[in-house]
Amino acid sequence: MRIARFVVDNDPMYGVVDGEDVLVIAGDPFFQGIKPTGVKHKLEDVRLLAPIIPRSKVVCFGRTYAEHAAELGNEVPAEPLMFLKPNTAVVGSGDPITLPSFSDEISYEGELAVVIGRICKDVPAEKAQDVIFGYTIANDLTARDAQRTDGQWARAKGWDGSCPLGPWIQTELDHEDTQLTTRLDDKVVQDGNTSQMVWGVNDLVAYASQAFTLLPGDVILTGTPAGVGLVREGQRVEIEIEGIGTLSNPFRR
Repeated sequence: MRIARFVVDNDPMYGVVDGEDVLVIAGDPFFQGIKPTGVKHKLEDVRLLAPIIPRSKVVCFGRTYAEHAAELGNEVPAEPLMFLKPNTAVVGSGDPITLPSFSDEISYEGELAVVIGRICKDVPAEKAQDVIFGYTIANDLTARDAQRTDGQWARAKGWDGSCPLGPWIQTELDHEDTQLTTRLDDKVVQDGNTSQMVWGVNDLVAYASQAFTLLPGDVILTGTPAGVGLVREGQRVEIEIEGIGTLSNPFRR
């Protein structure tokens, strides 16, 4: 099932994507379940929003793909490398990304994102699927210059617009063997598979829950494969994940 968040006549709402239609559901699916209203719209007639605005946090993992760690001159850490983005970093598919004034080196990072469906803490890896609502696509935009010079990654990773999510949430996915492709102005720049991850989705959810209480609507970014690079004003980044769809954003100053 694909669950979208969208606007019709300035009213934000949720719906189930069914082919070329979106079927409106009542209220918030994270707390009220999937309750169809009987109203439907053509997908082409609605404006998609970020499928979720995290209520508390975006938990991110770095260097989960060995080839990506190597391309930046890093080793894979002994344990997952974890950091946070604020919810103000989140934007939707199609939204223009304003490059921050403090950086001249913004890099794209296509990633599979996990959406948490229930409050949880200290979840064993074998129980992780019980707390996952679904999956979406993320672009972990990173200011490489700030990442090099700052003592930590808050500014480099957390600036407004640095976490595009979309186009919707896919509730079922073969997360252990899913293709991820990133295109920069139609040129393929990343071509990876989640089977290449050093730690899988279940491991990362379990690891995050050891440190943080995870809440419904929290998002976990699972890391990026090799092929990252810089994006400039006027360019567009598209990230396609098999079984979900395509996240697309233009960039501007």
